[in-house]
Amino acid sequence: MVSTRNGDADNTGPSIPPASHPLHQPQGLRTIQTVRPPEQHRMRMWLLDAVGEDRRDVEVLLTALQQAVAEVHGLGGMVHLPGGGMSGVLYLVADSGLPESMTRPWLIIPARGTAPPSRAARKDTTAWRPDLAPPDPVPGRDPAALWPSRLPAGIGHLAVPIPGGGRRRGALSVLFAPGAEPGATERAFVNEVAAWMSGRLRSSGILNPSATLLRALENEPGPQKAAPVWDVKGMPSITYTWDLRTGELTSDRPVEEVLAGIDPGVMSGGIEAWAALIHPDDLPRAVAGFDTGIQLRGGFQAEYRIRRQDGTYVWIEARARTITDGEGAPVKVIGTLRDSSETHAAAESVGRALRHMSDGFVSLDADWRIGFLNQAAERLFGAAEDVAGTLFWDIPAVRAVPGLEQRCRATVAEGQPAGLDVPGPDGTSWYHLRLVPVPEGLTLYITDTTQRHLREVERADAERAAAERAALVQRVTRELAEAVTAQDVMAAVADGVMAPLGATGLIMLGTVGDRLTVVGSRGYSERFTRLLDGLWTVSDTTNPVGDALRTRSSLCISSPEEMHRRYPKTEMLIQQGDKHAWAFLPLAVSGRGIGAAVIGFGRPRVLDDDERTLLTALSGLIAQALERAGLYDEATTRAHTLQRSLLPQALPKLPEVTTAARYQSAKQGADVGGDWYDVIPLSAARVALVIGDVMGHGMAEAATMGRLRTAVRTLSELELPPDEILSHLNDIVGELGTDTFATCLYGIYDPVTRRLSYASAGQPPPAVAHPGGTVTFLPMAPDPPLGVAAPPFETLETLLPADSLLALYSDGLVESKDRDVTTGMRRLAELLFQSVNAMPASPADASDLDALCATLTSALLPTHGALMDDAALLLARTHPLDAENVAEWPLPEDPVAASQARDLVRAQLTDWDLTDEDLIMTTELLVSELVGNVIRHAYGPIRLRMLRSRALICEVSDASLTTPHIRHSSATDEGGRGLQLISALCQRWGTRHTRTGKSIWTEQALPTASG
Repeated sequence: MVSTRNGDADNTGPSIPPASHPLHQPQGLRTIQTVRPPEQHRMRMWLLDAVGEDRRDVEVLLTALQQAVAEVHGLGGMVHLPGGGMSGVLYLVADSGLPESMTRPWLIIPARGTAPPSRAARKDTTAWRPDLAPPDPVPGRDPAALWPSRLPAGIGHLAVPIPGGGRRRGALSVLFAPGAEPGATERAFVNEVAAWMSGRLRSSGILNPSATLLRALENEPGPQKAAPVWDVKGMPSITYTWDLRTGELTSDRPVEEVLAGIDPGVMSGGIEAWAALIHPDDLPRAVAGFDTGIQLRGGFQAEYRIRRQDGTYVWIEARARTITDGEGAPVKVIGTLRDSSETHAAAESVGRALRHMSDGFVSLDADWRIGFLNQAAERLFGAAEDVAGTLFWDIPAVRAVPGLEQRCRATVAEGQPAGLDVPGPDGTSWYHLRLVPVPEGLTLYITDTTQRHLREVERADAERAAAERAALVQRVTRELAEAVTAQDVMAAVADGVMAPLGATGLIMLGTVGDRLTVVGSRGYSERFTRLLDGLWTVSDTTNPVGDALRTRSSLCISSPEEMHRRYPKTEMLIQQGDKHAWAFLPLAVSGRGIGAAVIGFGRPRVLDDDERTLLTALSGLIAQALERAGLYDEATTRAHTLQRSLLPQALPKLPEVTTAARYQSAKQGADVGGDWYDVIPLSAARVALVIGDVMGHGMAEAATMGRLRTAVRTLSELELPPDEILSHLNDIVGELGTDTFATCLYGIYDPVTRRLSYASAGQPPPAVAHPGGTVTFLPMAPDPPLGVAAPPFETLETLLPADSLLALYSDGLVESKDRDVTTGMRRLAELLFQSVNAMPASPADASDLDALCATLTSALLPTHGALMDDAALLLARTHPLDAENVAEWPLPEDPVAASQARDLVRAQLTDWDLTDEDLIMTTELLVSELVGNVIRHAYGPIRLRMLRSRALICEVSDASLTTPHIRHSSATDEGGRGLQLISALCQRWGTRHTRTGKSIWTEQALPTASG
């Protein structure tokens, strides 16, 4: 059975409303008045026709069931199919929108019962019952005892037949809210979905039991023909008999004597009671095995798990043979049962070893079909579930190897192992195949020999490069002589040296005091160069660069193992740099070390004497060129590189706020400081405004600023309030040392409520220019800077009128050696008052705010002389979300809430002129899943809110603090797909905790700009 239930909690049923709830009040039946045109039904069927042919049967059933329930406004639905070799029953194979407590009584129902699914399947007609009731019992199972309590009266039950290839049929059911009855249009649509199911599943055989089997089940048995039953030597077993005509199950001894812990009365309940003990994951395979054995009138074997009385499972092996009457029709099954737990455990151990070994392993049967392949082989031939049972020669990777089929056939014919090297399907890899014939077929062991082949190619390339080395020195000498900047030197060495040596990376390091900084790199990620920048010192000989500078000789490392053995502290270079051999060239001029060049190779290699001599000669040329270039760009390179990466490259364009910013570094040529700002979009159309300042100047301060900016963005994704974000930042700064301090202001603007929530740690208060022209500063608690603050921080709130202008700034903007902070803030307020009142009456756009930034900074910062501190300014004009773009409703704590939510969504989107059917259907499905999740796993009150802003936002709120998480689920799991579906259908989704519980939200792109 498959289900759309989310999560893995043990749900006992939905929350049932009290007796005073309207669902419990008597009322007449009402026919559902659909407002959906026939084109809507055709759209649903078009979606079903688009389901891929590679989808599994259970996925096809579930998709069709969900579409049927959504289209007719049902509470949920079920699919029952006939039970294969076990006649007279229908099995629940799929359900949607129903809690486990409601589906448990419907797992197995009699085909000749009075419930709507039984009547629909038996009589091949539509069945309707206006009041949901338990199905008829089957041997060993009483659905009435499993019926959920406090279920609302009047739930309607509609069932339609699912046509099959023979006389047996299945049934598709839909449950309706109390008092609702489907009309002719809805009934016709459900019948159309059932017919579609039948057409899609007819080829799978799930709806087409053989005619021979059906006749055998109806005939009277003739004289029985004895047939041998397999004997399991040395193992206690039970001999059982299954009468196919009556369903009676008997055994030669009590079942508990061999299978400890099994219910002693299971045999008296017949084959249905035995089937109820089989593990749900194993039941389809066990039924299919019995069906096949009966149809072929031969012996068959199956291994599956059955449930003990204490709830645990035991593996058993079932062997059986079919008994036929005088006319050859099967009438009985005689077989044996034994405990196979130990054998199964041993087989699993061997399977796991084969599954996870590093070499590929494939087992072929006598018909050349794939019986088993491990994970390493899957990377070449495809996933096991896709290729198992496939003819080996039909695999694309096998067809790509000329002569492989002939070689495999010859190996089996000769009976001797063989081996051969073949190219990989990607054209760059190589593999060695060892073919070993076995009695059951052929096994293949596959070893990756790509590295060996590549090393052979490298040796050939090195020999060809030897003739070019003399010309190389002359060419590099000429290019270095023309180099002007350090980057020119870097490019000359990279272009002239890397290719001839077969290198894949080059790093040029320069000395700044005792520290080695990155001058330039080729073949490395920017993240790695940032990690390496300033990591090593010249005086530290525990790193290879320091060692090469000390000895003034080239240092060559041929492998990661050698590097780790000689220099244990270079773990980062090995792991993050992704190189496997290195040459470290010391760069010295007049006996003074000025840096080093590090040449990296993508694979282990040993440089010969000629190559070492060439590198020694090149190191002198590079050093002289780098010394000349250092006089040219030493003062500017670091500042320009850092300044480009510290601040946001562009502020996001959001309908809730219009923003502009300015940053002015301190004096020319100085190390960059730690001022920063950011604008971060949040859920529910909210926006975070951030400004901060790391005290001091230099590389360490810049690195700290980068950490804090990254931390702020990460914490914002967690939907934390401003005070908690500052508490986390305080912990981060505190861990950096007692001499590190930073200030920060973090605010969240909500365009729905027009409120700004903010908290500050040492930052000056923001200025607010109101639409009327007045300028005020926000009230603020005098919290100390991060690193010395003692949480908790205080979060303040203020109501901002529409089109208010916020000014966030660092102290460098308002404070200088000639002006204190108070005077500077007063001057800022005067400038804002003058500028805002001089603006047009309409709200300023981004270009107007950018011009205002330029006006404020030019007036507050000195035009002559150097700044003593960095200055940052962030302007933000707020735009509230109009009431017409906000819709909110309460929902009942009842299974009907999902249906109500879908109706509300469709109506609201229509009011907003968002009539794109794809958007409507997707939004209905998203909201239905969110509400269903709350009904099953949380508690009320439940509210649904929709916002039309930069995206279409849907929120479902409840009083629970539990955060939902996506989990991986297999095809046979009963839940876990809801959040996967939500994640696939929307741009973003998440959970935001509130004072009263939590909200789960989704964002979808709008098809056109509106509102």
